[in-house]
Amino acid sequence: MGMAMYAVKLRKIGNSVGLVLPREALAKLKAGEGQTLYLTEAKDGFRITPYNPEFEEQMRAAESIMNEDRETLRELSKH
Repeated sequence: MGMAMYAVKLRKIGNSVGLVLPREALAKLKAGEGQTLYLTEAKDGFRITPYNPEFEEQMRAAESIMNEDRETLRELSKH
């Protein structure tokens, strides 16, 4: 099964330019009107995703701290 490619149009919206995504692409992104999507640079261009890469990195760091200090956090939760 190959990866889908969608042609998108840039449209003027007030003083800005908007990107119109096809319904199928929105369904695969599990995104809808008003939701924030993140555009990140990749080696071969850009990537658009509903997942905030900074938040994901912060969560990985938090999980690491929780694993390292599990006993301390357990004791603190008792008080």
